[in-house]
Amino acid sequence: MKSYAAVDLGASSGRVMVGRVTPDSLELSEAHRFPNRPVRVREGLRWDVLGLYAGVLDGLRAAGAHCGGRLDSVGIDSWAVDYGLLDADGALLGNPVHYRDTRTEGVAEKVWATVPAAELYAATGLQYAPFNTLYQLTAARSTAQLAHARRLLLIPDLLTYWLTGEQGAELTNASTTQLIDPLTRDWSYDIAGRLGIDLGLFAPLRQPGDPAGVLRAEVLEETGLTGPVPVTAVGSHDTASAVAAVPAVGERFAYVCTGTWSLAGLELDAPVLTEESRAANFTNELGLDGTVRYLRNIMGLWLLQECVRAWGEPDLGLLLREAAGVAALRSVVDAGDGAFLAPGRMPERIAAACRASGQPVPGTRAEITRCILDSLALAHRRAVVDAQRLADHPVDVVYVVGGGTRNALLCQLTADACGLPVVAGATEAAALGNVLVQARAHGLAGDLAELRRLLTRTQPLTRYTPRGDTARWREAEARLATR
Repeated sequence: MKSYAAVDLGASSGRVMVGRVTPDSLELSEAHRFPNRPVRVREGLRWDVLGLYAGVLDGLRAAGAHCGGRLDSVGIDSWAVDYGLLDADGALLGNPVHYRDTRTEGVAEKVWATVPAAELYAATGLQYAPFNTLYQLTAARSTAQLAHARRLLLIPDLLTYWLTGEQGAELTNASTTQLIDPLTRDWSYDIAGRLGIDLGLFAPLRQPGDPAGVLRAEVLEETGLTGPVPVTAVGSHDTASAVAAVPAVGERFAYVCTGTWSLAGLELDAPVLTEESRAANFTNELGLDGTVRYLRNIMGLWLLQECVRAWGEPDLGLLLREAAGVAALRSVVDAGDGAFLAPGRMPERIAAACRASGQPVPGTRAEITRCILDSLALAHRRAVVDAQRLADHPVDVVYVVGGGTRNALLCQLTADACGLPVVAGATEAAALGNVLVQARAHGLAGDLAELRRLLTRTQPLTRYTPRGDTARWREAEARLATR
């Protein structure tokens, strides 16, 4: 049995999980969990990346304690698009900017004046999101930090560099920068050149499974681990790792990776770069083994998380039970609306959106919660239906992984809305996918299909059967589209 540490950083918390793997078994346990709290300073919203790194070190120390001081490998995954800048000495130039910062407001129009939106999509396959790295770099063009930078590292690559002293750009996360050509799976030199973005800032590309160095002596001393401990590049975009952990059989499936965001779509062999796909706001991000994650970004459980925070952290289980008793589809909002991107006053903003669209205004916490969950299920339906049509790729089942698997009401509503069975897999899907890529790199598994067979044999799954027909969901979809 081999032991692997999966460092999995989410937008609100980080965790270090220990995976114990043999060719026939897979166990995952939590070694350490720590908060990830962005900080608003004079310059804007920033990540506390040093706090995150301290949490990683604490987690590796705890992971070592689980495994007698010895780990066979470490892998890191996190959210996408954000980065740290290093100077010529390799020192960090300030705290990384948070993707919810406002600095990219109005930047997209400046980019499109040079490279029209349709041309940009055809070249990179990425849906429009105001926080894509390309827009962040455009917004930072005149800053002193960028002028002094000699290296740009995406968040998981930055932490890997601090652990090992080695620099690289892992492909699945690099594909979210809007600077990768999804056909060649290499940098889009034409797009970068036309927009004045220096690709020399980026480290050489790495593939999931590539070696990424070994823990430095100082890290071994800090964590109490016995060296050498290799670090392995995994699907360092957490969604890439989560999709790798979808317990699918065959190819006729859709997935919804749930958490702060919902990422809903298909796994394909090639990108879909049509104008119709761009208009539908689908993205083509790169996955394991030459796959493409063809998906739509949906605001996700962020809507509920922000409401719960505004309400003073009430009991979530009770809130969901009360929401289950509220009439279905009474009011819905567009869960992909950028109006919900920023933190703060979420209950009031949801109520205002319902009022502005002429729908009943949810007044109680249970009604607002039901509005959110109905809206998310409706958004999942729209993404799954649209993806099948645009990619000409029919599906028979929807797999839900991530934090939303703990929300039985959301899973059932997603089955009802899609008119398809939903199979809820691992809550810690990103960590599982992280571990599996490490295990495969060290000879314990084969192709992606074999990884998934191991998952289906070893992980608990919950099946939700759709209730009724989808007519009322189609009606709600039409109602939302006309407002």
